Amino acid sequence: AQHDALAIAEAQIAILQQLADASQGRARLCRTAAEIEQCLQQDVLALVMHIEGAEMLDPELALLDTFYQLGLRSIGPFWNLPNRFGVGVNGGFPGSPDTGDGMTEEGKALIRACNRKRLLIDLSHMNEKAFWQTAEISDAPLVATHSNAHALCAQPRNLTDAQLAAIAHSDGFVGVNFGNAFLRADGQRNADTSLHEIVKHLCWLIDKVGEDRVGFGSDFDGISVPESLGDVTGMPKLFKALTDAGFDEKRLEKLAWRNWLRVLKRTWGQ
Repeated sequence: AQHDALAIAEAQIAILQQLADASQGRARLCRTAAEIEQCLQQDVLALVMHIEGAEMLDPELALLDTFYQLGLRSIGPFWNLPNRFGVGVNGGFPGSPDTGDGMTEEGKALIRACNRKRLLIDLSHMNEKAFWQTAEISDAPLVATHSNAHALCAQPRNLTDAQLAAIAHSDGFVGVNFGNAFLRADGQRNADTSLHEIVKHLCWLIDKVGEDRVGFGSDFDGISVPESLGDVTGMPKLFKALTDAGFDEKRLEKLAWRNWLRVLKRTWGQ
């Protein structure tokens, strides 16, 4: 169906700002890592503006400047739809992330522009060719905000061990996706999925990229997650599953927020 990507983005940015404004100080739109740290100290919800799918941007990237001024600090060039910057992952299960063409020249220019602005570039919906193009072009840590291990679940959007090695080499970050279809070896969107599947992916990712480069990517909006987790209020159950698996308080803190803050500091530089 036809949709106005720019109008949607502007409306969602307005909603984000309204949430912050209506929170009576309990939520704050953050533009720097220092602001996030301040929110942590003050028990305030830190909000980070992220765009998934850059089809609303113009070829000259003038709107990227506009969105940056509004607070944009993280962007994924692709979602499930092709745009002027290239194509994302579009294959079925089971399958490889090598699903075709990667980025256009405009896409490569977007990566360079994000580097200049020190915007976080999200690899999660990039196919393998676009991933390696970004790894070659970008001087920032490689970050996949909500992706899992392809070796455990052959979803095309999950990361191969070679991709994980590149992320580790860049001192980047992977956020584990809670979606059943990205967790289960059978790729089913079955809500009757054990939290142990999340634990397995976390352990694999930690083994491949290190315990300082992994965290929670959730992807709660619009996907099927384990019924026992449900939504963010179920996170204590996941913490218990991780504790039962041998994760101590220090490692849990890294997964929950410290590793995110580390890679945001490295990317944003402030």
